[in-house]
Amino acid sequence: MHALYNRAFYFYRMSDPIKHECGISLIRLLKPLEYYKEKYGTAFYGVNKMYLMMEKQHNRGQDGAGFASIKLDMAPGERYISRVRSIAQQPIQDIFKQINDRINATISENPQYWDNVALQKKEIPYVGELLLGHVRYGTFGKNSIESVHPFLRQNNWMHRNLIVAGNFNMTNVDELFGNLVDLGQHPKEMADTITVMEKIGHFLDDAVAKLYKEIKKEGFNKKEASPHIAERLNIAKILKKSSKNWDGGYTMGGMMGHGDAFMLRDPSGIRPCYHYQDDEVVVVASERPAIQTVFNVKYEDVKELEPGHALIIKKNGTVNIQEVLPPKERKACSFERIYFSRGSDKEIYRERKLLGKLVFPEILKAIDGDLANTVFSYIPNTAETSFMGMIKEAQNYLNRKKEDQILKLGANITKEELHKILDVRPRIEKVAIKDAKLRTFITQDSSRDDLVTHVYDISYGSVKPTDNLVIIDDSIVRGTTLNKSILRMLDRLNPKKIVVVSSAPQIRYPDCYGIDMAKLEDFVAFRAALALHKDRGTSEAIHEIYQKCKAQVEHKDAQVHNYVQELYKPFTAQEISDKISEILSPKEINAEVKIIYQTIESLHKACPKNLGDWYFTGNYPTPGGNRVVNRAFINFFEGKNQRAY
Repeated sequence: MHALYNRAFYFYRMSDPIKHECGISLIRLLKPLEYYKEKYGTAFYGVNKMYLMMEKQHNRGQDGAGFASIKLDMAPGERYISRVRSIAQQPIQDIFKQINDRINATISENPQYWDNVALQKKEIPYVGELLLGHVRYGTFGKNSIESVHPFLRQNNWMHRNLIVAGNFNMTNVDELFGNLVDLGQHPKEMADTITVMEKIGHFLDDAVAKLYKEIKKEGFNKKEASPHIAERLNIAKILKKSSKNWDGGYTMGGMMGHGDAFMLRDPSGIRPCYHYQDDEVVVVASERPAIQTVFNVKYEDVKELEPGHALIIKKNGTVNIQEVLPPKERKACSFERIYFSRGSDKEIYRERKLLGKLVFPEILKAIDGDLANTVFSYIPNTAETSFMGMIKEAQNYLNRKKEDQILKLGANITKEELHKILDVRPRIEKVAIKDAKLRTFITQDSSRDDLVTHVYDISYGSVKPTDNLVIIDDSIVRGTTLNKSILRMLDRLNPKKIVVVSSAPQIRYPDCYGIDMAKLEDFVAFRAALALHKDRGTSEAIHEIYQKCKAQVEHKDAQVHNYVQELYKPFTAQEISDKISEILSPKEINAEVKIIYQTIESLHKACPKNLGDWYFTGNYPTPGGNRVVNRAFINFFEGKNQRAY
């Protein structure tokens, strides 16, 4: 199912897909369940809100989804932890259907539960005060149910039960695995999710054991010690010890069986995290608009969790934010702003429009200033906001030209001349219309190219043979689908020139913090640089870079440098873009093809708070990033078709 669904996803974007990082949501109800029953008509208020939170972040994950809940103050023998996960084609709907079916079946068999909140909490699973939800994109490997968050570490001691879910990738899984072995553990798998959970679990066990000894000396027995352990457990200290050697980008959420919970963000702020609190609820999520919409709160009421900090919710409902790791230079992921996050965020909406505006001068050059014979459009729908910014700037440009023309003609201008000037405006057409019926029709790779050309219906007659056709996309990564399908489809409209615009800069380097961009040879910018070296007779530089990368394999992270940057150094961004245009232009189409990328400078201008740009520049925010990119180059050079982390 995983492979089939991934192929369906090829139809979302004009170029090849980028898989997102995951989405996470934590909800803590601060009132007894009876309160929500009285005010909102249901004790399932938390479950309903979690469903909405996960659906509002559905854009962040389609491979799987999971939900877990904890009930507070349950008696021994009563179930207090519930979890459900799914890798169905619609995983969020699937898990909440399972939850709903279970609730309805239980109430149907026991009608006395309907108005009795105490019985609902005791007898019906999932009805708790603490809830953790996760939507997942598998960044590599398998997509079995065992790979879906939340993960559960079980123990008969309530405090030692641990549920973890996150939006993360670690670059140093081998090291973390070794650390666990050194601690005497025997991890079942070398995966970052397992190693992270077991590391937290180790220090959680250690803290509980030490607290028990301390409390025992005060005269309490094991049963009496339990509430004191819950009260005194120092979650920040556990997280500080656990995360000491983590190298990666992460937003990590967790719940302990007795009712403590946390959300931790990496020191560089690579992965996003937002939170909101009132007297009824605490909620933490990967995206601000999800919280705003689901809880109907203002933009300014939703706060960003600072890098290196953890939001900690104690069982008694107290909430505090503590520094767990010293914050580093902020390198929040810029792809969040370009593509991953929902565009309904106030800042992101403005930034995406600005990305379209800032790339317009290069578009104007590509069409030789001929706006009268240029049609503007966009594929896919996620590029619509940057398209709006591009069109607005085109209109501003025309307005300035109109003003000059009118002033030049002065008082002698005729009504006809005035109307002729004023009637000139950017030509906008919806040249490609997605046929939703074909979205999930699957074929083998060999015939997918032809299928993709039919997923979009083109608007015949919208473009004249004398026209330029400008199409904007969020990003152009691999370019395979663009080359094999989309450009051929657009060529049926018979434009004289097709200008494909990327609102993102050239992707040159792998990501290792959550996005599925792992192999250098997948990137068309990398292939363009190789081709330019071949054209100029400088291919020996490729071997030299390989030798430098190879020499660093055993170096400590702090000593590792990104030598892959040397591959691009001899060439300007324009030279690489021109070579990309040449590589991706099908030989058999009639139109001239020009590909334009956003500049790094304009990206930073548009997204000033999210300066994480390592996939564009190679400037990784953690030492592990340099190790990953060098390993990726070694794999490429040695012909190994495998990931670098």
